[in-house]
Amino acid sequence: MDFNPCMKHKIVRKTVRDFSETELGPIAHDVDREARFPWEVIDKMRGLNYFGLQIPRKYGGAEIDSISYAITIEELSRVCAAIGLCITVHNSVGAAPIVTFGSDKQKERFLPPLACGERIGAFCLTEANAGSDASGVETNAVKVEDGYLINGTKIFVTNGGVCGYALIFATIEDPSGRPSTKVFIVEKGMPGFSVGEIEDLCGMRANPVSSLFLEDCKVPFDNCLGQSVSGVKVALTALDAGRIGIAAQALGIAQGAFEAAVRYSKERQQFRKPISSFQTIQNYLADMATEIDASRLLLYRACALKDDNKPFGTEAAMAKLYCSRVATQTTNLAMQIHGGYGYSKEYDVERYFRDAKVTEIYEGTSEVQRLVISRSVLSQYT
Repeated sequence: MDFNPCMKHKIVRKTVRDFSETELGPIAHDVDREARFPWEVIDKMRGLNYFGLQIPRKYGGAEIDSISYAITIEELSRVCAAIGLCITVHNSVGAAPIVTFGSDKQKERFLPPLACGERIGAFCLTEANAGSDASGVETNAVKVEDGYLINGTKIFVTNGGVCGYALIFATIEDPSGRPSTKVFIVEKGMPGFSVGEIEDLCGMRANPVSSLFLEDCKVPFDNCLGQSVSGVKVALTALDAGRIGIAAQALGIAQGAFEAAVRYSKERQQFRKPISSFQTIQNYLADMATEIDASRLLLYRACALKDDNKPFGTEAAMAKLYCSRVATQTTNLAMQIHGGYGYSKEYDVERYFRDAKVTEIYEGTSEVQRLVISRSVLSQYT
């Protein structure tokens, strides 16, 4: 096992860090305060293949390995977590299910616009009465002569306000008359498909999270993803990969808050000396650094298993559980180190603190991650 990053990964980190600090750094504070999606930066990201990170090259993507992908999301989120969220959701649960389950025709039609960022992807599972239960969706699809009519409402859709393609999970009767779940690729502009108001959220405010409404939305047969595959399987497969992305995002938030805390501790004077000279502050920083490194190792293990085509669901759940917890703990300590200034919106740690919490909630709550992990543990011992 080699713990030293290869030259490729060093280059990826430097390239994304330079972009993030140059393009996202100057606007991160303002887009959070204004809850504004920064189209001016998104346009630059399109040409750099951020929207096609793991889409095959034949469809216009970059087709990078999973560790490079995690590094990319980490470095974006280290500066602006809301944009890291946009990119990871677009790639891991917006485009990846089409890569994995789409027909050749679907891949040729939908992947190139996703890879170049012409269309931004969204993953629409959550409803008022269904979140972690992929089989419990109440949105329904009825087969008609020339396609499907879909009715329902999806809530808290990341990228919802800007999505060009939305993967909609809906219940449909199978040939035997029993209900089953299917996934439909719904395109912006389809009659009956509309976007609700942008949510006024605690964190990730630069990402346009919204509800999506489907009222007799007609979708052609060709837009049913994985014709013979259960929607539950699509969801579980997508969420395994998605958890790697959210773990990377949480790691980036923790890293950003940690670096801000180190800088501040060296600058802030109390009792005629920098507070970094106090043992309590040193203990905080030591704990933060150790937890961040442990998070990174858990994350990279899940990435390596994924790239080796080995089962990685449990490891992805572990990484997501641990990285998200470290993000909330680290940002809390970073605020504590900043004291009263940490509670001010003029300092980045306040934004990191708000952004961190949701990483314990979406793509499966921490409680769901523990359920996944415990089931795996219990299955190994009789």
